[in-house]
Amino acid sequence: MNQPNPTKLVSSNCSDHCGDLSIDEQPAAAASPGAVTLRIANMDCASEESEIRRALEPFGDLDNLRFDLGRRTLTLDAQGAQLDQAVAAIRKAGFQPEVMGARPAGQGAADASPAGHEHAGGEQGSQPSASWLGEGLPRLILALVFAIGAEGLSFFAPSSLQWDIAKMALAAIAIFLAGFGTYRKGFAALRAGRLNINALMTVAVTGAFLIGQWPEAAMVMALYAIAELIEARAVDRARNAIRSLLALAPEEADVRQADGSWQRMLAKAIAVDSIVRVRPGERFALDGVVSSGNGAVDQSAVTGESIPVDKAPGDQVFAGTVNAASELQIRTTAPAGDTLLARIIQAVEQAQGSRAPTQRFVDRFAAIYTPAVFVLAVLVALLTPWLMAWTWMQAIYKALVLLVIACPCALVISTPVTVVSGLAAAARRGVLIKGGIYLEEARKLKAVALDKTGTLTEGKPALVAFVVVTAARSEATVRGLALSLAARSDHPVSKAIAAGLVSADRPEELPVEDFTALPGRGISGLVGGERLTLANHRWVEEKGLCSAELEARLAEHEKQGRTVTLLASEREVLAVVAVADRIKPTSRQAVQELLALGVTPVMLTGDNATTARAIAQQAGIDEVRGPLLPDEKLTAIQQLQATRGMTAMTGDGINDAPALAKADIGFAMGGAGTHTAMEAADIVVMNDDLRRLPEIIRLSKRAHAVLVQNISLALGIKAVFLVLAVFGSASMWMAVFADMGASLLVVFNGLRLLRPERKEL
Repeated sequence: MNQPNPTKLVSSNCSDHCGDLSIDEQPAAAASPGAVTLRIANMDCASEESEIRRALEPFGDLDNLRFDLGRRTLTLDAQGAQLDQAVAAIRKAGFQPEVMGARPAGQGAADASPAGHEHAGGEQGSQPSASWLGEGLPRLILALVFAIGAEGLSFFAPSSLQWDIAKMALAAIAIFLAGFGTYRKGFAALRAGRLNINALMTVAVTGAFLIGQWPEAAMVMALYAIAELIEARAVDRARNAIRSLLALAPEEADVRQADGSWQRMLAKAIAVDSIVRVRPGERFALDGVVSSGNGAVDQSAVTGESIPVDKAPGDQVFAGTVNAASELQIRTTAPAGDTLLARIIQAVEQAQGSRAPTQRFVDRFAAIYTPAVFVLAVLVALLTPWLMAWTWMQAIYKALVLLVIACPCALVISTPVTVVSGLAAAARRGVLIKGGIYLEEARKLKAVALDKTGTLTEGKPALVAFVVVTAARSEATVRGLALSLAARSDHPVSKAIAAGLVSADRPEELPVEDFTALPGRGISGLVGGERLTLANHRWVEEKGLCSAELEARLAEHEKQGRTVTLLASEREVLAVVAVADRIKPTSRQAVQELLALGVTPVMLTGDNATTARAIAQQAGIDEVRGPLLPDEKLTAIQQLQATRGMTAMTGDGINDAPALAKADIGFAMGGAGTHTAMEAADIVVMNDDLRRLPEIIRLSKRAHAVLVQNISLALGIKAVFLVLAVFGSASMWMAVFADMGASLLVVFNGLRLLRPERKEL
């Protein structure tokens, strides 16, 4: 299964307001040995990323282009002459790349950055987020005031050279204040022969100014710059939904020293296997295992579980979760940079950088659309004076209006903001989607293959029935005898019996003498001087203790896929004990929701057919295949793909990894899942709740609907105003509202995915 390139989308509008994250604020993706990072100062948006990709297309052997628009960097695997050629090609495309140096494997982009490196984002990006109230917005408001002044003079001042000079001066000041960054990048794009949004605005505003439309040119530039700033901040909301995860884990924690004292230390300086103290109400700074204390932990931020989870010594806890009850001490199991929370953030950021199918289509379309409209504007300027008897000034003005309308900002931004919002919404619910392609494709699923153990079921045996079948002893006495034997054994079935009895009513545990394990049969021992045995059906038959009534009881349990154990003395059977891997409480609801979405659930299991059918019946699954080996599960996935269509695989074990990789979309159960399964999967469900599967499918349907809406809005609004510009009376005012209005509409529409809905993410 192809994995997404470790790039990250930060902002998709071509302005000087792309972002304000410092380089050290976000984790960087690992690079391959010898990878080189280029700093490209004037790379601001997704369309410019596309231009650089096109410039590097002739170098087909350049692998793993990793763009980070927030840091304005590109990481690529190239050395020597090949690197020089790549840098030359990027310069020829109109960009200014700087080689920041090779970095060893695993070192992040932040480590390769020169000391004192400025923040990403140009003029505004170099300022902290307070620039919204600092230099940026006040300067643009001042520009708007000058533009309004120029408009006022055009309406109320008499026509004279003196007032014309005043109007032109006010307009020029407004354009300088609002459009310096746009002009700088626009001229660079024109010199390189690139027709991006900055080039179009530069030509349009300059042309309007030269033909004497000074107030309109000033107003267009001021409104454009303000709308760009608003749009950039709106886009930040989507990526800040991920960035906010960084704030979950505290920077410091109390660490036990060699002399037993406690010292406050930075989390990044705490070594693995340290003992850390977490008080009630505090968040865990690191992953670890509880070494002392009992209490509830709120894991909703990481796994999406709404109910706090009880923790005892030996239980795992995660960085960013909240200790809700009593003080806990944990033994750390991972450094700060490798906690589950850090890996979640890195995985989602990598997914943000992977280009979803719709986004790739939109980028290709925009690359053709923008030059085509530029050519149309030139034709309008040159031909309409001959064909429609317009004056040259009218023709040029309408051509300039066309250029403003043609800006592809709304179209280019329509997909990434939606994809990022969807990924963030899933992450908030404890679901990691490793790429926009999986978010888009999940809606097409026709079948979902489900592993049994650990996916549909709890993954561990539990006591489900304890029936006393002798009238000679009380139930409390028999339960105490069973607990006395089971507690002495480390066999999973015995441990399940002991745990079930203790949690139910804590019967009295008696001393056991001459304890013996019976291989393939069970366990035996002297309890109160009486030989008792906790054994399987075969042993009871061998001893001749079975009756027709007992056989009927056993058959009923075995039909349900349970493991049956019998407590017996030398003369009679005292109790029938049934142990089973219980179905998760949420599995049946998940299956019902999948069926309601038109998705067929199919169980693939390595367990025996009787147990598989019993669990499938409880879950509401009609189609069961088992017992299957790992390669047989893979074959089953191929058969489902051939007969049903797009098929997902859901599992948690190493034996599921081949099927996870082969499926169109692989879902791994992350809570109890193996590292191999999570690596092979495309989507990881952190809290093992199967209900997340139908939620992801519904989210995919919502995301697709929003994508269609955004593309329709972007193209529809432009089409209407293009017609008005050529055949009607559209002005540059209307053009800028059409362009930036469409951009803001698609941004805010995409952000709707961040809001949870009734049954959805």
